[in-house]
Amino acid sequence: MIHTADNTTKRFLLGALALVLVLASPLPTTARTDRDIHVSLPPAIVYAEPPQLIVLPETYVYVVPDLEMDVFFYDGWWWRPWEGRWYRSRSYDTGWSDYNGVPTFYREIPSTWRNDYREHRWRGHRWDIQPIPHQQVQQNWSSWEKNRHWEKQHTWGVQDLQIRPQSGQPARQMHPQIRPQSGQPDRQMQPQNSRKNLNSQGNQQKAKPGNQGHKKN
Repeated sequence: MIHTADNTTKRFLLGALALVLVLASPLPTTARTDRDIHVSLPPAIVYAEPPQLIVLPETYVYVVPDLEMDVFFYDGWWWRPWEGRWYRSRSYDTGWSDYNGVPTFYREIPSTWRNDYREHRWRGHRWDIQPIPHQQVQQNWSSWEKNRHWEKQHTWGVQDLQIRPQSGQPARQMHPQIRPQSGQPDRQMQPQNSRKNLNSQGNQQKAKPGNQGHKKN
């Protein structure tokens, strides 16, 4: 019985020592940060059918107008705000990932765009809205922006819309005046009457020496 008690004591001490070593050893580090842990992803959006978009005038930002939440398409990404943060995805209905900050395109979007959409008005002008299938937007957004497609399409469908110059670029002036280069005087055209007077004076001066050479008989 004494031998058995000694073995039990030894096993107890070894177990206690192993527990102390586990508690004292540092925990393994991970790549996850507090920000990754606390940020939750937005819920998936369920569409009855693939969405159609509209392009917001004076921008190349597209939006799904009939959703209660904001879902934009810009620069090849789908964007949506949720609970004070922004998320983006390559697909319109899944695959959302956290985006650090506010996308720059959102600064160009007026807060009243939904009212403008319902009233078919933009900056006081009639807005002929044309829905676009999302496949066309995803396939052509880059070439449309490069070729300034929507300016050529009756200015985004807004009647009598005056295109604003881009920030940092002055407005273009049609038919500029041609000015002489520095150091060269302006060329003044002489009227035809003054040229005739000069020609007649020259002819008279040439005729005078001939008349003086004749002698009277």
